[in-house]
Amino acid sequence: MSTDQPVPRDEGVSRRMRSQREFDTGIEVTLRKLLWNRGLRYRVHAQVIPGTRRKVDLVFPRAKVAVFVDGCFWHGCPRHYTAPANNNSWWLKKVTVNRARDIDSFKRLRAANWRVIRVWEHQDLVLAADRIEVLVRAGGKLDM
Repeated sequence: MSTDQPVPRDEGVSRRMRSQREFDTGIEVTLRKLLWNRGLRYRVHAQVIPGTRRKVDLVFPRAKVAVFVDGCFWHGCPRHYTAPANNNSWWLKKVTVNRARDIDSFKRLRAANWRVIRVWEHQDLVLAADRIEVLVRAGGKLDM
């Protein structure tokens, strides 16, 4: 087995990790419903980051607003990320790469005059929807 691949603690751990949704997570779907019910229309998992094939969770093209909905574990939330005890160095590398990609995506979008909002899984989704709605209705012109 390669040393750069995580070694599952047991089959149960391995199965749980494989079952983690990459997109259309519960918080993504809930946030989308909140925004839809407010009359906001968006694109889902759209490729708008210049120079990449990366996808943005929610995109409001006219307002040039991009919304990322991030899990605390996978994106290394500064408040809630806890490194696993098993395969710690592999996971640290994985999360570090994810964070670097997130920063690069943010910089590319801002350079293309997009407004970027990051919603963490622990945040109040109603408050997040409020922030997004204000920005989208303002045509992406507010400083947030």
